[in-house]
This record gives sequence, structure tokens and C-alpha cells, in this order.
Amino acid sequence: MTEPAPVAPAPVPGAPAAAPRTGAPSAADVLAELRCAGRTVARYAVRPGLDPRLSPRPYLHPVTTLGGVPVTEEMPGDHLHHLGAGVAVPDVGGHSFWGGRTFVRDRGPVLLDNHGTQRHTGWRLKEDGRFEEDLVWEADGAVLLHERRTVTATALTGRAWALGLTFALTPAGGAVTIGSPATNGRPGAGYGGFFWRAPKEAGAPAVFTGAADGEEAVHGRTADWLALAGDGWTLLFAGADDTTRRDPWFVRSTEYPGVGSSLAWSRPLTVPAGRPLVRRLLTVVADGRLDRRAAHGLVREATAA
Repeated sequence: MTEPAPVAPAPVPGAPAAAPRTGAPSAADVLAELRCAGRTVARYAVRPGLDPRLSPRPYLHPVTTLGGVPVTEEMPGDHLHHLGAGVAVPDVGGHSFWGGRTFVRDRGPVLLDNHGTQRHTGWRLKEDGRFEEDLVWEADGAVLLHERRTVTATALTGRAWALGLTFALTPAGGAVTIGSPATNGRPGAGYGGFFWRAPKEAGAPAVFTGAADGEEAVHGRTADWLALAGDGWTLLFAGADDTTRRDPWFVRSTEYPGVGSSLAWSRPLTVPAGRPLVRRLLTVVADGRLDRRAAHGLVREATAA
């Protein structure tokens, strides 16, 4: 099963039609920059005035290799709600923090007025290679979740670096339930959590783990790491702790290139009141098209750093 697409319904009255945007955010949109090995490798941005049906949120774009190759995409024509790399969840207590249509049992994908917003509220730390921030997840005028997010950049051997992203979600009140299209009746569509939209190229990227090759073989399964390799770039995704490594991977390579870790693959996940849900992800960003052996070596280096 694939994600519902495209997601741009009728235009917002008085606003221009949405279109793919793959360039760098304007200076006014950038909240922070990540630098590694003497260069800017990622910008962390928001889009003021973004259509609320796209679930506005801070996100990383563009992210580049050390050689300057872009490895994220923003608002592509096939899924306008795909915003670079970040955290997006399609069902938080019935509200969408993913964007676009919601899968409704016995009805299919439906455009609902249920979209939430992730809002940056302050910095805990802001340096060239690291930032820590506070966010709130809001819907219908109420805060559902408080989040603490940490993003880091670490240089690795050769022309590669590692992006670390940790998020901790704590209910603002009572327990909060996290779901997905799969938990709402669409098998195989358990996306929601960390998500990375890669650039769409003429050919589909290669996808593999330490033991399997191809989208069908890796989608919905757990693996210590997973590779997505395109034209002149390779992304290596890995959980940085045992809890995160138990989340199945959501993988797309043929319809569009994207990888995410799944919080609610087949059953809803309840976040108890006062107890944060924490996930820690690493993404190695490398120039060139790596083979399995080179990929494994870089993941080992990144997780040991």
C-alpha cells in the first residue's frame, strides 16, 4: 500500500496554487544552520503562511553531502506535505501532524479538517554543530504534546557526516494515542515518526540493509541500518538505541524516495501522561554510491561517535 497522493485539494481562497519547492528556504525562514567540516550541511526552517492542510512544522532542508549534493526535497509535486527531514505523525489523538488526507476506516483517504501544527517555542542550545529546542504540537487551539528535539552534525571518515535527531514527546495532559493509516485499516502503511524525503531522480534509488535488497524486502521490517543510494549520494539510517531499533522501517523507492521509522506500524501506541516517548535516529550522509561493506563501516563509526 502506498501513501495517499497527491495531497493538494482545492486551493486556499485568495492564495496561489501550491507548487513543488526544492530550493533553499529564504533567510527569514531559517531557524538554525548546522555546520560540519567547515561548511553548512543543513538548514532548519519553517514556512510562514504554509497551507494548514500540510501540517506546518519545522524541518531540515536543504540537507547536503559534504560535496554539496542535496539529499532532501521540500513540497514535491507528488506529496506536497513532504517537508525535507523531520518528525511527522499522521494520527495523534485523531489529529494529523503529517499533512494531506487522512485514511478513514471503510472510507479510504479523506481530506479532513484535523490538521495540527508543530511550533518552535525556544532554544535550549544553539551551536554550529548542535541545537536543542522546545516545541509544542497544537490542534484545535489546544496543546497535545510538548517536545524536546536535539539535532547534531558529526564529521565521519572520508566524505561523510552523521546527522543525529532525537525527539522526546510528552503529553500536555492525559495519555495520548499515536496511530497510523495501518492502525486505521490500511495494512502496510504504518508510517509516522522520523521521516526523510529524498530527491526524486530519473531512476529509483537502491535500497538495502545488511541482509536484504529492495523495497519489498526491507519495508515494514526492522534492521540495524538501512541504505538509500541515489545518483552521487547515499543515506544510511540507523536507530541509535535499542528502543528505536525495534521500530520497523517505512520505505519507498519506486513511487518516491523516502524513509521513516514507524511508531505505530500495526497497532496504536499510547504515550502515558508525564512519561516522554523518546526516539533517537542517526542518518549518515555520504557522497557517492556506497556498497554494503562501506555502508556498514560508516554506520559503525557513526554509532560509536
